Amino acid sequence: MVLDGFVAGLLVAGIAILALIVLTRLLEERALSLPIFYLALGAVAFTLVPELPYPDPIEHADEAERLTELGVIVALMGAGLKIDRRVGWPAWASTTRLLAITMPLSIAGAALLGWGVAGLLLPTALLLGAAIAPTDPVLASEVQVGPPGRSSPSNSDGSGTDGDDADDVRFALTSEAGLNDGLAFPFTYLAVLLAFVGYAPSRWLGQWLLVYVAYKIVVGVVGGIVVGWLLAVVVFRFSADSPLSRSVQGLEAVAGTLIAFAAVELVGGYGFIAVFVAALTIREYERSHEYHEALHGVAEMAEHLLMVAIMVLFGGALANGLLAPLTLEATVVVLGILLVVRPIAGIVGFLGSELAFRKRAVISFFGIRGIGSFFYLSWGLNAAPFREAELLWAIVGLVVLVSVVGHGVLATPAMNRLVER
Repeated sequence: MVLDGFVAGLLVAGIAILALIVLTRLLEERALSLPIFYLALGAVAFTLVPELPYPDPIEHADEAERLTELGVIVALMGAGLKIDRRVGWPAWASTTRLLAITMPLSIAGAALLGWGVAGLLLPTALLLGAAIAPTDPVLASEVQVGPPGRSSPSNSDGSGTDGDDADDVRFALTSEAGLNDGLAFPFTYLAVLLAFVGYAPSRWLGQWLLVYVAYKIVVGVVGGIVVGWLLAVVVFRFSADSPLSRSVQGLEAVAGTLIAFAAVELVGGYGFIAVFVAALTIREYERSHEYHEALHGVAEMAEHLLMVAIMVLFGGALANGLLAPLTLEATVVVLGILLVVRPIAGIVGFLGSELAFRKRAVISFFGIRGIGSFFYLSWGLNAAPFREAELLWAIVGLVVLVSVVGHGVLATPAMNRLVER
């Protein structure tokens, strides 16, 4: 019997979705995250069913970029809708440190490793650094904040309740991931500019600072606030009273994700930033309203489905040789990024902070890489003629693989330890 590839794909998709339902009930409080299972499922499915097309991210570059882009924006909406802390200082001090200090240091450290150890050209090394900049707690949900209204009450300094170490850690990692997915874009553009016009600052510095840093970030923030406020007015001014309206409760989260991203991208801003800011704006509006749970529930469901699809395809790519171009030097770069660069950059970022050292250590270690890294790499390779694309995908693929498995296994014990303390 010849198995049709489309039918085989439907079978794998059905098994994956059913497993999502079952595993969410079985894996609670266990040291195993959902993405690990889907990586294995993808590897097995694409190995046993040769009719399934090889999900080559280089051959299918446009598809890889769009799928991961959609996965990122949906995850950003979900993250913003469940953050309970009001935006402000000092409540977001840990987030500011992670974005202003830790992220640039991580990019620089990864780029130096790529250039000095793996022998990548400077623009290619910078693209590597930018690609690993976004963190992605969706791939280890144990380190995310819970649904809206479930976090611990904040103290006057914006932290969780006295002694609630886990809440501070979850907030820092979730809020960091919500914003660094957008703030990594200027560095990706910088890599593209260097690839096209060379290293002389006179050829790119002014354009980069004015357009790719200032204009696009400001438009993303302002656009996100405007779109988020308009969506909140629509959502909370019209109650779901009829059976038909109740049947579509929460779908505004998906609509808001698409509108915020597309509207801001159309005027040249960073859509990633806009989506997260729009989600925070919606969360600020009528904070105690029970409808926030419906919004978050739909966003989280869409997030899970896209995570499943991307992880299964990633597993298939691994089974079909994505990591084959790896060299010993490239492997050293991967381990350096995960075990040296991010932890040190995190510790440096928190110098002078009032957070306890155990909190700083956990936040610094769990810089989880995932879907955002796939997007930035595919976007960069589509935007400019970077060399050694296969090696770049192998390095980033191994970074994500080690991060998903390692962080996924360690997340639950680490958070349980913080709770016990």
